[in-house]
Order: sequence, then structure tokens, then C-alpha cells
Amino acid sequence: TLKKIIVGIAGDLNTVTMKLGCVLMAWALYLSLGVLWTSQMLLAASFETLQCEGPVCTEESSCHVEDDLTDAREAGFQVKGYTFSEPFHLIVSYDWLILQGPAKPVFEGDPLVLRCQAWQDWPLTQVTFYRDGSALGPPGPNREFSIAVVQEADSGHYHCSGIFQSPGPGSPETASVVDITVQELFPAPILRAIPSAEPQAGGPMTLSCQTKLPLQRSAARLLFSFYKDGRTVQSRGLSSEFQIPTASEDHSGSYWCEAATEDNQVWKQSPQLEIRVQGPSGSAPLTLNPAPQKSAAPGTAPEEAPGPLPPPPTPSSEDPGFSSPLGMPDPHLYHQMGLLLKHMQDVRVLLGHLLMELRELSGHRKPGTTKATAE
Repeated sequence: TLKKIIVGIAGDLNTVTMKLGCVLMAWALYLSLGVLWTSQMLLAASFETLQCEGPVCTEESSCHVEDDLTDAREAGFQVKGYTFSEPFHLIVSYDWLILQGPAKPVFEGDPLVLRCQAWQDWPLTQVTFYRDGSALGPPGPNREFSIAVVQEADSGHYHCSGIFQSPGPGSPETASVVDITVQELFPAPILRAIPSAEPQAGGPMTLSCQTKLPLQRSAARLLFSFYKDGRTVQSRGLSSEFQIPTASEDHSGSYWCEAATEDNQVWKQSPQLEIRVQGPSGSAPLTLNPAPQKSAAPGTAPEEAPGPLPPPPTPSSEDPGFSSPLGMPDPHLYHQMGLLLKHMQDVRVLLGHLLMELRELSGHRKPGTTKATAE
């Protein structure tokens, strides 16, 4: 009887063990199916398509790489005739709420769009965007925040927050911080004068407005304009140079230039540059036409005309002012000195005749004045 009882208990244990094994296997199957379904849902929610745009080049095709890519950064993406795109970072997040920003670098003048994205595109309320911890506006239903034209001051740490809509009160969530850096599109231009800021009169002069676009925006075009003393001397155009074929003293002044994008969203001015055009080294000789000499009035003693000036000093080797750089007398200087002395003598003669006429006029007026007083 005891043996029968022991055999019965052993059979019951085997039955229980088999039943527990079946239950555990069923639960494992259910868990596997649940994990598989969850994985598929996550993959479907985070599925992204990457597309490479550009010409397809193979060894058999006739696609060639352009030879004008001379920049070191561009040359680094070429290997054995193949051209590669610039790399970018792909971030996969498992958060309930994320802030989506631009994948490419942001430059001055670009539009900026930020999107507060919920998991499975779940409906959100009370969406708020922040920069450096400060709210950029009141909460609302709009999931996007945009800036039409960004500047370097718009750089900062951005994030968003929102409340998931549900039958209950809802669950508030906050996205991780995203760094947005607005890069300079081009530095402020520098105005340079060629050959110098103090050119000689009569020669050419060129003003060059110098700045540079970054490699990522090398296809963009800038327009240049030039100003002098607050006036426009050359309106906006593609040329970064302002040419003066023949400089004169009238071209002296304060110049500056301006570089701007075609849409005028970004424009910058250069510091002012003072231009001083140097005058010619020598001037033309002064010529005077002496007035005809008048004879003395009758009844008055003619005044003796002033005598001639002493002759010019004789040049010597001790006086470098009368010699050329080679140590020889300069005949042109002698001629100029002679003309100057002659003109001085003519002026002296004219002054003498003017004095005589003044005396004659004074003598004619004195009798008339005495007669009027007697009457």
C-alpha cells in the first residue's frame, strides 16, 4: 500500500511539472511575440530614408569630376575619381519628446525652423520653446518655431516642452537641449587702395573691397558699393573694385565700401580709409602781363623810376640749391629765376606809376576843396 501511495505521488509530481513547463513555454512565446511587435513598432516609428543626390559615376560611365575643386576640404572628399558628400550626424532618440533642428550648418540670413516632435506624432498641447532657459513665447498648440532671418545673436541652447493629450490630465514632457550655432556668412570687408592710400596725382588708383564667403556658400554672390564722404561713388554691382583712371586732388577724402547679399538680408560695411592724393612736384611758372607805362602829368615833376634790382647771385658749388643732383648747374632753374626777377621789376615799375597818379589826383582835388570852404 505504501508503495502504491509513493508511485501515485510521483505521478502527480510529474503531471504538475509538465503542466508548469507548458505554462512557462506559453508565457515565453507570448513575451517573444510582444517583444517582436514592440520592436517592429519602434522601427516603424523611427524609420528614416537617406538619399544621396548627385550624378552616379562608375568606372564604365563617362562621369568626370570637376577640376575646379581646389580647396583642401573639398579635395578630401574625392578618392580615385569619386566624389563623396559631406558627412552629417544622424541621432536616434528614444525620448517621448524631441526637438528637431536643421541638419546643415546655419549661416547669417538663413531661415531657422525648429519642430517639437512627439513619439508616434502624438497630439500635444501647451507647447513652449526655450532658448538658454528663457521662454520664446507663451504656450500654445503650434509645434513649430521659426525665425525668418537669423543672426549670430540667435545662437544658443534650444529645447521645447509640451503636454501629451490623453483622456486624463495629460503628461508633461520636456525635450533634450539642442545647440544651434549661427555662423558668420562673411566677415566685414576691408577697403584697400592700390598702389597706396597716398597716390601721386595723374596716376591710376584702384580701391578693392575684400571679403570672402565660406566654402559651403561659395556659390552665393555678393554685391559691392563704394562711398566717399557720405556720397555714393559706385552703386551696387558684382565688381569688388572701384577704379580711378587718373587720380587728382579732388579724389582725396574718406572712402568706405559695403558688401551685401543679393536679397539684402546680410550687409556689412568696411572701416573708413583716408585717401590723400599728392599734388605734382613742380608747378608752371607764373606769367604776368605788365600794364603799359603812362607819362607823367603836365606841371608835375616826373618821379624817378626805381632802379633795377641787383643781379641774381652767381651759383657756386657750395650752394646745392643751384645745382642739379649730378653737381652741374641747372639751366632750367636759371631761366626760372630770371623770369621771376623780371616780373618783380615790372611790378615795382607799376607801383611807382600808381604812386605818381595818386599824387596827381590829390593835387587836383585840393584847390576845389579850399574854394568851397571860402564860399
